[in-house]
Amino acid sequence: MKAAGGAITFESIYDDSEGGVGGAGGLMGHLANFEASGSQSLLELIRKLEKSEFPVKCLVYDANIVWALDIAKQLGIAGAAFFTQSCAAIASYYPMQYELTGEPLPLPAFSMPGLPQLRLPDMPLVGLDTGCFPPIMRYILKQFDNIDKADWVLFNSFDSLEEKVVKWMSNLWPVRTIGPTLPSVYLDNRVENDSDYGFNLYKPNTDTCMKWLNTKPTGSVVYVSFGSAASLNAEQMAEIAEALRQNDDSFLWVVKPKEESKLPSNFVEETSEKGLVVTWCSQLEVLAHQAVGCFITHCGWNSTVEAISFGVPLVTMPQFLDQITNAYFVEKFWDVGIKPEADENGLTTRNEIDRCIREIMHGERGHLIKKNAIRWRELAKEAVSERGSSDKYIDEIIASFVAT
Repeated sequence: MKAAGGAITFESIYDDSEGGVGGAGGLMGHLANFEASGSQSLLELIRKLEKSEFPVKCLVYDANIVWALDIAKQLGIAGAAFFTQSCAAIASYYPMQYELTGEPLPLPAFSMPGLPQLRLPDMPLVGLDTGCFPPIMRYILKQFDNIDKADWVLFNSFDSLEEKVVKWMSNLWPVRTIGPTLPSVYLDNRVENDSDYGFNLYKPNTDTCMKWLNTKPTGSVVYVSFGSAASLNAEQMAEIAEALRQNDDSFLWVVKPKEESKLPSNFVEETSEKGLVVTWCSQLEVLAHQAVGCFITHCGWNSTVEAISFGVPLVTMPQFLDQITNAYFVEKFWDVGIKPEADENGLTTRNEIDRCIREIMHGERGHLIKKNAIRWRELAKEAVSERGSSDKYIDEIIASFVAT
């Protein structure tokens, strides 16, 4: 993409991804096709832009696409790896890379005492399960293959949020935290009309949600959403439903179209006086609304950093991978939420979920959590404001290009 008069334009590249992970070869076959065709298309695009008035000075790439950095180095331009997970999550993966290769750790692992074992997502057709890690984990660990060659390693986080992890990680790579990367209107409001990410996987029920929230008192609503990727089984959906039914607080629950059949029979009708169930919503607008008092979440990093930026306390129900690390930090490091305990079968029961909601919304610990959440909200705004830590890092990176 290129900037022209302050606007952003997008260029598509052919990636030969027909069939996706469901095609021949599963996930690993899809990734191999993507690398073969995507790398050639990206190379041609950058070369085309070299002849324009906006030649590429730096390639910012998703850290999972490790071959993008090889292209940047081949063309003599800077490469910036952008991690869409937290610094802490990447730190939790770091020792695994050396366990995989059998090489000694050059730097002792960051200490996370009591971090639960990371679970993997339930993904079919991910390739041959050989070696000490399954294919999906080996793919994730490839992020480290050439990261030491990146000119910058960027994170959607901010220094004060993950201060100890950032200091530890800076001994490995040129880390810069440039977040929270929320639309400007919700933080510093320095970018005109920047109020939305610009895309949704599903059509949001925005008007319905906002009108309903406008009828609710401040801090009285429990917002429930498990994002676009996490998928709960019917038993867990039923436990959440019954927790919301027996709890006294109002609730707004995002239930994706493919999960509506998992709801208990007549639940929506029987709870309509205090609850609203929608298939999707504008999460930014919901979390920014004064009526929302807590957020039951899977703790994906986007949802976590959004809640922190809005000062909304969390009830964490992580499902896999980085979500588990994020939930650990929410409760143990930042003290802005509570994680319900699961039973021996991995099920989080209605009574346990209800207990955590009551504690945050009305309990003594909840009062402290709310104070902490407000403090982190102010620090998030400070980071992206003029001369804040994230703002200075972005200026530093841009200045390096202006000078060349």
